[in-house]
Amino acid sequence: MKTAKLVLGILSICISVFVLFQSFAAGMANALSSNGEVGGTGGALVAILMLTAGIVMIATRKSDKKGGSAAAMILYLIAAFFGFVTAGSYSDLKVWSSICLILAVVNLIALIKVKKQIKAEKAAREAFENGGQTQ
Repeated sequence: MKTAKLVLGILSICISVFVLFQSFAAGMANALSSNGEVGGTGGALVAILMLTAGIVMIATRKSDKKGGSAAAMILYLIAAFFGFVTAGSYSDLKVWSSICLILAVVNLIALIKVKKQIKAEKAAREAFENGGQTQ
């Protein structure tokens, strides 16, 4: 899972740069047409949240704790929410929000996997301690 988190974190950072530039263009188009949509601003927010979540995934990929996966999952969920809510005529933002949902699910899977690993290590430690006392 460490390699997957590294690769997905790097991809998330790369995609966030693309989303940011695309959002600036959409925001400029919204401003010029005076249509009252906020897709450009929402896209910029999605890009910033994706960048942050990608950095969190990379920074915590080797951690044996649940905090990094939980933080990245929450950031991706917030990004997906804002993306879907503010998309308007900026239909690509729905695609980026869907990617955020997929990455949130990946972090949920990592969270569950770490939780099972912690339980297994705890059971092994208890078995070792109990076995050491009976001898």
